[in-house]
Parts: sequence; C-alpha cells; structure tokens
Amino acid sequence: MADYHFVYKDVEGTSTQWDDIQRKLGNLPEKAPVFKPEAYTPAKDESSAPKDQAWFDEKTEEELEDLEDDKDLEDNRFLEEYRKKRLSEMREAAKVRRYGTVTPISGSDFVREVTQASAEDWVVVCLYKDGFAQCGLLLGCLDELASRYPATKFVKIISTDCIPNYPDCNLPTLLVYHHGAVKGTHVGMKSFGRRCTPESVALVLCQSEPVLNDGKGGDDESSREAVMAGVRRQFIERVVKDHEDKDNDDDGYNSD
Repeated sequence: MADYHFVYKDVEGTSTQWDDIQRKLGNLPEKAPVFKPEAYTPAKDESSAPKDQAWFDEKTEEELEDLEDDKDLEDNRFLEEYRKKRLSEMREAAKVRRYGTVTPISGSDFVREVTQASAEDWVVVCLYKDGFAQCGLLLGCLDELASRYPATKFVKIISTDCIPNYPDCNLPTLLVYHHGAVKGTHVGMKSFGRRCTPESVALVLCQSEPVLNDGKGGDDESSREAVMAGVRRQFIERVVKDHEDKDNDDDGYNSD
C-alpha cells in the first residue's frame, strides 16, 4: 500500500515542521527567501523644489533656456535676473576657445592649425629643432604661457617642415599670426633679453598687440593692458626672488 504524506502549508512562503525535518535530511531543497519589496521612496517632484540661486547653478544652458516662460519666475524679478545672468555667463564661457598647451604640428597641418585658426584667435608659432638648447629654453617658457593664457593658441613645428632650408642660426623663431596674416616675427633669443623667461617672452609678444588672452573677457586693449600689468608684476617678483636666492647662496658660501 502506498505511503502518502500530506504537507500542510498554512501561509504562502511558510512551511510545517515536517518540511523543516525533510530539509535537514536533505530530502527537500532549501526554502526560498521571503520576498521583501524595497521601501517605497516617492520620486522627487522638480516643480516643488525651492527655486533659489543654488537651484539655478545646477541647471544646464538648455534647461535655463526652457525656464524662460516659467510662471514662478514671472513673479520673482530677482530670480529671473539671476537666470539671465547665469545663462549669459555660460554662453560667454562657451565662446572662449581653450587651448592651454603647446601643440606640435606638421607642415601639412599649418594652414588649418595656424592660418585658418588665426581668423578668430591669436596663434603663436615656434619654429624649432630638437637638440638645440635655446629651443628647449624658449619652449619651456611657451609651455608656461600657454597654461596661463588658454585662449591664445600655441603651436610648435620643426623649422624645416615649415620653411624648407630654414637656417639653424635663426632658431628658435616665433611667428605671431592673426586674421590669417603674420603680425610679428621674433628671430633668435636676442628678442627676449639677456635672460629668457616666460615674463620676458610675454612682454615682447604683447608689446603692441593683445596676443596673450586668458579668456576672461574685456576688449582687446583692456585685455592687453591687464596682461602687461600682470606680466610686469610677475617679472619684478621673479627678479626679486632670484636676487634673494643669490644672496642666500653667497651667505652660505661665505659661512663655509
């Protein structure tokens, strides 16, 4: 006669003592874990969020444009003006071309990277060759200027890739382009004084034209004057520091 065992499950997901015994003996699989749904968290309602300056600061340009017809802002002149201000700042920032480094180019890149690019931005071109100490010194100065003035484009090119048979005695050479034309030529290191520093190079570049641009706005003349004032200050600070370092070295030598 067949032996029938009836297992009573009173609530779904629970079991009898018989099930538990059978599981211990390995006759039944492990009990499935009881399903527990995640706690309900209501979605954030953007429309109910308080509109303040911090709220606007998190918005993208497109989102700020979409808020132009927001009824809540029609009654709050301060917030509407702040929205317009943020939108203007973002648009101005988007206009600024940022470079920040000295980019190596080849002869085939010249028209695109220099002549065409100078239609909008000032472009400083360094003609150089590897293994020339003076070229390395000038390129080091240009690296620093490129990071300080990211809205001015700096490129470097092997001299003979740019101008076939260009004399090594003229290296390094700086060419300054704007609106597709050469606006300045500086041959050799003599252009930058007895000591070539980022400040001395900047003074030469901005002597008559607003070549260096930090991207912070302003018309060309005020931008040039601001750059010149900053460069002069940095130049003086560097000279003072060099003299202090020299005095300290002399004191250390005399004490020995």
